Amino acid sequence: MQITVILPTYNEAENLPVLVSALFSLPLDLRLLVVDDNSPDGTGRIADELAQNHPGRVSVLHRVGKLGLRTAYLEGMQRAIADGAGAIAQMDADFSHEPARLVEMAAALDAGADVALGSRYVPGGSVDERWPLWRKGLSAFGNFYARTILGFKLRDVTTGYRLWRTETLRGMPLGRIRSSGYIFLVEMAYMAYCLGYQFAQVPIYFADRRWGKSKMSLKIQLEAAFRVWQVRWNYRDLHRAGQAGRLAIS
Repeated sequence: MQITVILPTYNEAENLPVLVSALFSLPLDLRLLVVDDNSPDGTGRIADELAQNHPGRVSVLHRVGKLGLRTAYLEGMQRAIADGAGAIAQMDADFSHEPARLVEMAAALDAGADVALGSRYVPGGSVDERWPLWRKGLSAFGNFYARTILGFKLRDVTTGYRLWRTETLRGMPLGRIRSSGYIFLVEMAYMAYCLGYQFAQVPIYFADRRWGKSKMSLKIQLEAAFRVWQVRWNYRDLHRAGQAGRLAIS
């Protein structure tokens, strides 16, 4: 199965070359699509150099500015689907997501799942031990809050580490997604849940980024808390039509 990994970047010049090397060391048929939002630190230029060094395996989508996670992924998915990817991965470019876990996620798709989620909150998963208690509590509560409102059985609905079958993405009305920031991840998972797709949950260790500055902000967190209610309302038709009780979680 040919997998395209979409890497949205903004100021990831230090991380990107090391991450590309780590991904290409995996026993998987990988293609990488870097979606760069005109990073001031030259990430786009480095991505172009990596594309030259790995012809046919690395491609770059340059955007005019910081346009957000939602459009980065949706534009990247559109291109990956058009290029014939068998599966499409969502992954942070800051080493928060351990590249090696992609192997287990691919195995979950081979076993029949429609989407594999890298989960911090299933047995074997964890978050950075250096996180203070308030940050661990905020992350856990954010998941509990979204799961409770939306009726999810999934343990980690805010995870950004995911692997989708291309056929699954084709079956989802992605044009309906309106959220920006990290609530986009919740909305996309809820859409798949409502449509009855099968999820696998693969335990991951979520590490703090190695270099650079976190892009999480209070504005993003407040938007997420409010937007969860809008997501529930906006997808009530899909929830009924898909009979979400058919969801199988492995």
